Amino acid sequence: MSLNVIDLIKGQLGPALVSQAAAQFGESESGISKAIGGLLPAVVGGLANNSDNPGVLDAITNASSSGILGNLLGDSSNNSVISNLISTIFGDKLSGLVNSIATFAGISNNSSSSLLNLVTGATVGSIGKYAADNNLDQSGISSLLNDQKGIVSSLLPAGLSLASLNIGDWAKGYKFDNDNDAIKTPVAEEPKVDVTRSTAPTETYTQGNNEGGGSIWKWLLPLLLLIAAGYFIWKQCEKKNTTTTTSTADSTNVTTDSTATVTSSDTTVTTVTKVDENIDLNGTALKGYKGGMEDQMISFLKSDGYKNAANDDALKDKWYDFDHVNFKIGSADQLEAGSEGQLQNLVAILKAFPDAKIKIGGYTDKTGDEAKNLKLSADRANFIKTWLGKQGVGAQVIAADGYGSKFATVNASASNEARAVDRKMAVRFAK
Repeated sequence: MSLNVIDLIKGQLGPALVSQAAAQFGESESGISKAIGGLLPAVVGGLANNSDNPGVLDAITNASSSGILGNLLGDSSNNSVISNLISTIFGDKLSGLVNSIATFAGISNNSSSSLLNLVTGATVGSIGKYAADNNLDQSGISSLLNDQKGIVSSLLPAGLSLASLNIGDWAKGYKFDNDNDAIKTPVAEEPKVDVTRSTAPTETYTQGNNEGGGSIWKWLLPLLLLIAAGYFIWKQCEKKNTTTTTSTADSTNVTTDSTATVTSSDTTVTTVTKVDENIDLNGTALKGYKGGMEDQMISFLKSDGYKNAANDDALKDKWYDFDHVNFKIGSADQLEAGSEGQLQNLVAILKAFPDAKIKIGGYTDKTGDEAKNLKLSADRANFIKTWLGKQGVGAQVIAADGYGSKFATVNASASNEARAVDRKMAVRFAK
């Protein structure tokens, strides 16, 4: 049975290191642990995919004498060998990997990048030490790395796959299962079978059954084909007489501080699934929705809309709703998993435009006691303000207010799902 390199590395990435990393990077231990769980299989898979690369093999061979395992938190982030190795493994997919892990674990991109260096250092150092202890030459190291291709899937945490890490098609030795995001080693390719929809029976008949005066297929098959053709023509005609309209509900929610004006669309709509894409921030890729909060804010700032605004009155009518930031029900200081990713995107935007100032707003639906709603929404807004302050952009957050259900548009008697649109956090630019 081949060696699982995770057994070599687990001693280096234990609870003690997780606690130290959390303190050093200013992240939660759970976030650090999740990030390591996602980065480890990516690094192992990347090394396995480059098992015949001389540069990779040299780095592993020399790692045993570098002392990197003794100072992972201090040395790995500044180690040029590790940095070059990461670039070799991931290439232009590096930023996508860092961003995906940050979003998955709810940590900052900077922390994700530092952890990638740390995990790579731990992996390379552990494999290098094993190779030295067991007198493995580069051929032996290459074989050890190749053996990992069949076990990488067992290292993946729930909800994550190599496909979701934006690392492209480098893992050519893996096959992705769309049903459960697991990664399976490829099996021998089976002959491809073209499948078409038909009303004909699915049983297979030998050629002999189509011969002879007693066979019914001579007249039945053309009849079935004729019926199928008629059905197809009928469906095409039906499509021409049907109009399908897709729009987004409550696509325009404009609130103001002074007049409490709310406009919204009451259109009944079909649900449109949003897909994360790369949003360009002056050359840095942020994960977000096209047309979502980050995309709109960056476009506004690049257009000099903020710079040209005469005063705060010119800005107060435009709020940007968070797509991913949500609090646990009834809580004002506990974010749901994955919320910090978009907050980190906001931090990146503010750092890229240091002259910009913002205001945070919290909102609730129409249910419950309004006094409590006001307090809850205000506490949530101030929680985000404080959180942003800890990330070094507090001077750019000039206010945080809670509006309770003041701007809610959905009746209290509506379903919980319908009222969700009113329970939100938002941000606007301010002067």
